Formats: sequence, structure tokens, C-alpha cells
Amino acid sequence: MKIVAIIQARMGSTRLPGKVLADLGGYSVLARVVGRLRRSALIDEIVVATTDCVADDAIVRECQRLETAFFRGSENDVLDRYYQAVRNYTAETIVRITSDCPMIDPELVDETIQTLQRQRADYASNVLSRTFPRGLDTEVFTVEALERAHHNANEFYEREHVTPYLYEHPEMFRLASVRGWIDYSQYRWTLDTAQDLALLRAIYARFANADRFGWRDAIQLMESEPDLTELNAHVVQKALQEA
Repeated sequence: MKIVAIIQARMGSTRLPGKVLADLGGYSVLARVVGRLRRSALIDEIVVATTDCVADDAIVRECQRLETAFFRGSENDVLDRYYQAVRNYTAETIVRITSDCPMIDPELVDETIQTLQRQRADYASNVLSRTFPRGLDTEVFTVEALERAHHNANEFYEREHVTPYLYEHPEMFRLASVRGWIDYSQYRWTLDTAQDLALLRAIYARFANADRFGWRDAIQLMESEPDLTELNAHVVQKALQEA
């Protein structure tokens, strides 16, 4: 079973344009995401799915520098971008990661993949019932489920955000949820604003700008330095339809 992680990435962002290539401790945010996913024990291939827009030529250049596969497709129909990328790279299981998650944890990614396999699910994620910090978001689904969503999803937000059609139709798909023992969902480690970037830079700096630390290490840091939370405490997460 070929497992392909597809990272969706584009330079356009209403709140923080170009965030995917922002510097994070000497490396781009995208490089951090790719580097962390490369430590997964279960992922066979990593593909960056970007757009045909000229602005995203910069992402292609970064992929080439990182020696990472890439695919270019629709800017707004991200569901189609995923579908075409999967057809191009012949995946059987897809791991969906967004490029604004430079603290994505390979251990948690592997746990989500294993949950899908163990429960024989069509879709598994750690966001159906959120207990992990925002920014560790991992979704795993079968190619068959993606094909059905691609064929049936008609709403704009369903196509822009790839997976809503799957988890909003539990009567059609077998869903599996990955939950932690303790609820840490109050922490925000995703990148959408300048305040988010300030926090991520502070966290990486505490680990000497290396990215070998895991999500539990970051929790210990946040608990020992609660003032770090204030760096992006006032950022409001955009609604799904607005993202």
C-alpha cells in the first residue's frame, strides 16, 4: 500500500502573504514541514501540491532545492489539485498536510495512518474531535474516498478544503478519530498571522532552531514558559468557509 503525503502550498494568503516561504530559524516554513514528514516511518513519498499561478513558481524552486516532488494544479479547487496529484503519483493512501504547520509531528502522523489501517477506515484524523494543538492537523484517507469526494462534492468550501465531504457524510464513509489523553487544543501552532510566526520562531529558538523536538517537548516548553502563549493568544481562527 503506497502512502503519499500531499502538502498543499501556495504563496497567496490573505493574512500573511508568502508565509509558506517565511524564514523559520534559517529554513523556510515549507522546508520545516517537509523535513518533519521525512521522519515518518510509514510515508513512502512526499509531494507538494501547489498551483499554476506565477507567484507559486517560488514554491516550485523551493521544492527543487529540497529535492521534493511537486505537482501544480488549480488554485481554488484544491480537491481537484489533490485528485490530479494522486493520479500523477499513484497513491493508495493519502496523508493531507497543510504547509502552514511547521511543527507537524511525524510520530502523530504515523499514529493517524495506523488508525486508518487498524480500523479499516476511509478517513482518519486528529481533528474530528480536537485534543491536539492546532498545527498538528493530520488527515489520512483512501484513494477511493478521495475519488468519491471529487466526483460528488459540489459546494465551494468542500472543494477548497478537500476533506469536508468525507467527514460530513459519516453515512457514506467509515471515520476514525485520533484523540489524546489530555486536551491541549488551547495551543495554536499553525501559521496564519505575524503573531503566529513570532510564536513559532520563539519555539524553534528554544530548541536551538533544530527541528528534532516532538510535540510533547513543545508542550513542556509552553507549560514552563506560559508567556509564550500570549504571542498569538488573540488570533482568531478563520471559519472553514473563510479560510
